[in-house]
Order: sequence, then C-alpha cells, then structure tokens
Amino acid sequence: MFRVAMMFSRFLKKLENIAQFNICIAFSSIAHQNQVSRSKLYHVYSTVRCFQSGRFVCGGNSSSRHWSQSPTRVFGNRVSRAMKNEAQKALFDYLHYTRTLSFVDADHISKNSPRFILSLLSKIDDTRKEDISRALTKFLRYNPINEFEPFFESLGLRPSEIPRFLQRDLVLLSDDGIMFENFHVLCYYGIPRGKIGRMFKEAREIFGYENGVLASKLEAYESLVLSKPIVIKLVTCCPLLLVGDIDSEFVSVINKLKGVNIGCDWLARYLSDRKTYNWLRILETMELLDKVGFKDERLSSLLKAYPDLVGEASGNKAYIMLEKFHKVGLQMNEIDNLVTDNPEMLLEKSVKRILETLKFLKRIRMEKQFVVRFLLCHMKLICSSSLLGPRAVWNRLKIGRDQLCQIIKEEPLRLFSLASKTNNSRIKLDSLDLRNAEKTVFLLKLGYVENSDEMVRALKKFQGRGDELQERFDCFVKAGLDYNVVSQLVKRAPHMLNRPKGIIEKKINLLTDYLGYPIESVIESPTYLCYSMERIHHRFSMYIWLKERDAAMPRLTLGTIVGISNTLFVSYFVNTHPEGRATWENIKKAST
Repeated sequence: MFRVAMMFSRFLKKLENIAQFNICIAFSSIAHQNQVSRSKLYHVYSTVRCFQSGRFVCGGNSSSRHWSQSPTRVFGNRVSRAMKNEAQKALFDYLHYTRTLSFVDADHISKNSPRFILSLLSKIDDTRKEDISRALTKFLRYNPINEFEPFFESLGLRPSEIPRFLQRDLVLLSDDGIMFENFHVLCYYGIPRGKIGRMFKEAREIFGYENGVLASKLEAYESLVLSKPIVIKLVTCCPLLLVGDIDSEFVSVINKLKGVNIGCDWLARYLSDRKTYNWLRILETMELLDKVGFKDERLSSLLKAYPDLVGEASGNKAYIMLEKFHKVGLQMNEIDNLVTDNPEMLLEKSVKRILETLKFLKRIRMEKQFVVRFLLCHMKLICSSSLLGPRAVWNRLKIGRDQLCQIIKEEPLRLFSLASKTNNSRIKLDSLDLRNAEKTVFLLKLGYVENSDEMVRALKKFQGRGDELQERFDCFVKAGLDYNVVSQLVKRAPHMLNRPKGIIEKKINLLTDYLGYPIESVIESPTYLCYSMERIHHRFSMYIWLKERDAAMPRLTLGTIVGISNTLFVSYFVNTHPEGRATWENIKKAST
C-alpha cells in the first residue's frame, strides 16, 4: 500500500511539472504575440504562480489581490552569504538579460531586496552553492515574478508596506512606464534610490506626472537660489514640496532666512528624513520670534544655537503660552528677557511643560504674584521637568489642595520633587541644579527622552556644563558635518564631547589640514578624539612620511593609524621602510 502511495505521488509530481511547463509556454507565446489584453496576461501569470506555490493572499479589497513574498519553504540551516550572492546574481541576470532593465536598475534591485531574495531561495530545493544559481535561473524562466515587489523593497519600503502599492493589472515594471520614467528623473537628478521609497509613500502623485513636469519642478526650486544638493535634501525630507505649485509658505521661510543672513544650506543641514515638516508652522514660529524681539542678528544667532526652534516648535502653542504669561501678570519686557535667557523654552517639548506647570499652579489656586516669580526664577527647571497632575500629587501625599499650595509657597523647588514624573531611582531634586538643567536641555536637543534611563546614564557620561557641551558640539557642525549626523555620533560616542573646545578644534585641524582627510572620517573612528595631541601628531607625521615614499597604503582609517598599540605601529608602519626607525625617533624628538 505504501509503494502504491509513493508511485501515485510521483505521478502527480510529473503531472504538475507538465502542466506548469505548458502554462508557461502559453504565457510566453501570448506575451510575445501581444494578442491578449493586459488583464488576460495577468490571469495567465496568476495561474502560473498559483499552480507553483499554492499561496494566494487577499487584501481587504478583492481588486487589490497580490502574491505574497512569504517563503513557501524554510531552510533548515541559516542562509549563508554565498547563497544570497548566488540568488542576487540570478535575479540580476533575469532583470537585466531577460527583462532588459538597465544594468544600474537591475544591480540596485537585486542587491537591495533581501526579503525578496529569501523568498526566491525558499522556492528551490537545491541549497548547494553550485546548484543555487542554476535552480533559480530555471525557476525564474518558468515562473514570472511581480517585478514591483523587489523594486519597491529596493526603494526603502518595508515589506509590510509593499502590498498596498501592488496593483492587480501591473506585474512588469514596464507596465507602468510613467511611474518608472519619473523614478529615473529622480535618480538622474541625484536623489538616492533608497530614499525614493519614502517619496513614493508620502507623495505618490509625483510619479504620475507627464514627461518633463517633475524635472521642471526640481528646476523651479533651484531657481530660488538653492543649490542642487540642498534641493535633493529638501525633497527627500519633504516630498510634498513637489506636489502642485511651488509651496508659497516654503518660499516665505526661505526669504526670511535670507533676510537674517542665514544661508539655505543651514536649513538643509538640520533637516532630517526621519521627521515631517509643516512649513506654515515653521513660518509662524519665525514670526513669533520676530515679535518677541529676535530680529536680524539676534534671530540669526538664536537659530544657529537652537535649530530645533524651526524644526519642531509650534507657533500656535507658543502664542497660547505667551497669552497665558500676560494673564498671570508678566510684562512684555519680562517675557523678552525670559526668551532671551532661555530660548529653549520655545521648543515644542518645553512649551508643553510650561503649559503643564501653569495648569498645575492654577489648579491648586496659586496666587499670580507667586506664579510670576516662579517663572522668572526657575524657567530652566520648568523646561526640563514633566509634572504629574495636582490630583495625583495630593492623593499620593494624602493632603488637601490648600495644604499642597502652602507647601509649594514655602519651598517652591519642592514642586519638582513632589510632582515630578521621575521615580526615586532617577534624577533627584538636588541634582536638578542650574548646571544639570542646562545639560538636560542639551541632551533633549540630541533626542534623548526626558526622564528615561538612557537620559540618566547620559547625564553621567557627558562632562561639562550644557553651554560647554553645545560649543563642543558646534565644532563638528562648523567643520562640515551634518547636524543630525553629529547628534547620532555623539549619542553613540559621548566621550567625543568630553574634551575642551580648543583641543577638539586642534584635532579637527590636524585631521583635515595636516593629514588631508575629510571630516567625515570621524564618523567611523570617533575614538580618534580621545587620544593625546602628541600621539596623533607623531602617528600622522610618520604616516605622511611613509605615504610620500609609497611605503604605506593611502586612506587608512584613523583607527588603524592612531588606535593600534605602539608596538604594532612600529611593526606595521615604522619598520616597513629602511629609514623608518630613524625617522620615527626624529619625529618624537622634534616634539619634545
């Protein structure tokens, strides 16, 4: 009986292969002769895929059916790099030679669609390296793929986002020629392919423009005296700028920045593709700053010191905050002084905390005179502290509203110890002095979450006052690094900012002017900044001397030049040249 079952199983397998082969022959013939409509072609495609995998995934709408990338077979062992490389090569050959995509397009898609590659590997039974390429080539020959799946993945879309962009009647990239043409316009302009996925997701309309429209919109933004790199950064961070006519609110922001002698490159430097931007909100914030007295040079200095005022601050909420200041009795000159001394109070998080504090004091019926004094004396603490609601406080302390009000009147700073959302294992009141408050504000600008464990650890790692840390941070931005890049780098290597400003500037000059390396070299080797000036100068001098005599490889990393031990440096560098030892000794003597 078992033998009969096995023979019947083999018979079904042969029957399946014959049917699959015949269907694929029919598919190729129909496609070549172009005698059927696209919907019929898709029907044949679906039949082949359904017969092959037996998997059909339906979305909420029956018209948006698509094939799943989920593997039909899971490998027993982990997929090796060699297997992935073979699969990438097979996909490249299919896209480039069979489907006639350009070399660049096929290469990018095959190398940047890892989930689709795993899906392909799961379709075959041969897991030996020498068989993978042949098996996949055969599979792709008889099993047409939906080319939009790997294409969208290569643009940076997550696999979970791809299904909603797949359409029933579109299988080949050439089926949507207008979309593919606009994609190439963005590529030729210089926009990274991996960032086009976000543009497709947020501003899909731009991929439906007729020939020449998208290119003309990009040129229109260049006509605003914006350089090409700035336009690229702007449209990748704010794809909606390319929808419709030129954004008038964006133009107003640019004109205001030019009016205070801030170049447009400053704006592009602080834009992040991880955020969304509302140009009306940014415009409102700049107008608010102008009204409270920040004009021309003052506004320019403020924005350079606190770029998030433009990137995050909400003009409407700030207006509400200023109105409440007036209601409690603050005079206009006092408000101006507050903003001048504490510009971080206009950040969105700070505005929220200030409004929370005012609401707290109002609910416990605190007198206006006390509120005014409290705001004038403790603004930095207010901006860096999140408070519980008053009811939660008096319930926890088992006291009444009037008693709580009296406690805060007698000891104003007790507000932060009694109502702070931090628990006992986190920041205590005695650590919330002016020095620590400034450091907290600086860390908030880097993206640390208020009252988090990460913030507590960062407060211990960063050495110096908040203003000193900001000056050291600005050294890297002025040297040419992107603001967001420096933020991520500093969070990864806090020790970068634990050196005095003068020392950091000298080390940057040694790197760029003496060694001739770009400032971006610091990104991969931030520990370079931890070594002494003497060690750096000795190593750089020896390395330059060896390069001039072709005895050292060019463009070695800073970690290799400066980071290795003295013994290894002498062995791998100094001793590679007959005169190396003498030169090394002379370099060390010259610096003493």
